[in-house]
Amino acid sequence: MSMYSHLAKEWQSPSKTNVKQENFKRLILWRRQPTVLRVEKPLRLDRARNLGYKAKQGFVIARVKVRRGTFVSRMRPWSGRQPTKMGVNKMTTGQSLRWIAEQRANKRFPNLEVLNSYWVAQDGHFKYYEVILVDPVQPTIVNDPKINWICKTTQKGRVYRGLTSAGKKARDLRHKGIGAEKVRPSLNAHDHKGK
Repeated sequence: MSMYSHLAKEWQSPSKTNVKQENFKRLILWRRQPTVLRVEKPLRLDRARNLGYKAKQGFVIARVKVRRGTFVSRMRPWSGRQPTKMGVNKMTTGQSLRWIAEQRANKRFPNLEVLNSYWVAQDGHFKYYEVILVDPVQPTIVNDPKINWICKTTQKGRVYRGLTSAGKKARDLRHKGIGAEKVRPSLNAHDHKGK
């Protein structure tokens, strides 16, 4: 087995392997650190390379901390009758926490573009993701035929338009054909009947 196969096997079920103990030690430090932090190298090298990361100029890894749970807070009605459909609990956003993490990373590094992201750890309060960002004006990136598609003007601000993997999943664009007629061109175009 190669080194990448061993890494992938360890991270496949972190709670059953040595990753759980290591993350327990890491999280003590990570909780004190800023929400968006640039890191030197990826923690999950196999996953980062699968998603397009290369150890060369123009690639940046940022670790992002996102609060777990719903972001929609509504007050419980305090007067009159209590309706059965009062809409207080289980109100969730249309974006996944991973997509939110990508947007926060791009906000911190506005001159870069988000390539992809992956989960690294979580505790009771936060989820931690590593986001791969690319510099679209770096000559090393411009001259690389495998990644220079991200230098096009059509890819500008791609994370805010739902063009990353997490964005496409949240927009339900993984499905095609029968049953997915109201997903394209967008959910908003079909009064959100597609999801």
